[in-house]
Amino acid sequence: MSDAISLISGLTRSMKHLAERQRVIAQNIANSETPAFRAQEVEAPDFSAMLVNKGVPHVTRPRINATSAMVALGAPPPATGSVIADTQVTETKPDGNNVTLEDQLLKMGQIQADFQTMTDLYRKQLGLIQIAIGH
Repeated sequence: MSDAISLISGLTRSMKHLAERQRVIAQNIANSETPAFRAQEVEAPDFSAMLVNKGVPHVTRPRINATSAMVALGAPPPATGSVIADTQVTETKPDGNNVTLEDQLLKMGQIQADFQTMTDLYRKQLGLIQIAIGH
């Protein structure tokens, strides 16, 4: 049962990541004509903790969060979902804006497909749990 809970937790995290990614891409689309706006993306979540096998140590990418003192000195405030600069841009306009609507719409379609997959997996996992407890 613990594995089922872990899987549901992973699916939930993935769905939250996709929702945050959709929000950021919608913001990119809304700012596609804003001079000097730079496209953003959301860093993929780290699921390595789910792969730990009976306490075997694993290596993960370090996470750095800006403190209030760092923000006061000009560091960007910590963002939920780790919003980062989009490195997969295909062009930059003369005004410095690098948002390409076609790229953003392709990402939006991929998010929709991924979210549907996660929803289907979530629903099937809950169905298996109901069968296991006899409902």
